[in-house]
Amino acid sequence: MEEVIANKSIKVNEEGYLTDFAQWDKSIGLEIATKKGIEMTDRHWEVVDYLQDKHKKEEALSIRGIKKSGIFNVKEFYGLFPGGPLKVSTMIAGIPKPKSCI
Repeated sequence: MEEVIANKSIKVNEEGYLTDFAQWDKSIGLEIATKKGIEMTDRHWEVVDYLQDKHKKEEALSIRGIKKSGIFNVKEFYGLFPGGPLKVSTMIAGIPKPKSCI
């Protein structure tokens, strides 16, 4: 299915996750964040960059893995992306919902 995000027709799945990462750009991430009630800061974008890098390397994402990364702590992660930080942050990053998320 398609949804208009940041004035662009974007392919998404039934949960709203992009199905084609190549369609993602910062304006799309920003609009998704705004819809989720998140005001993006440089720190938020650092997390998005980290998640996208992991996705490009085809590395699995999980809260446990983020905790072990040492890049940011889990408490901060929950503060930046309330309401399911891994689900919300990966949606903003334009990558698929991790298998570790139900």
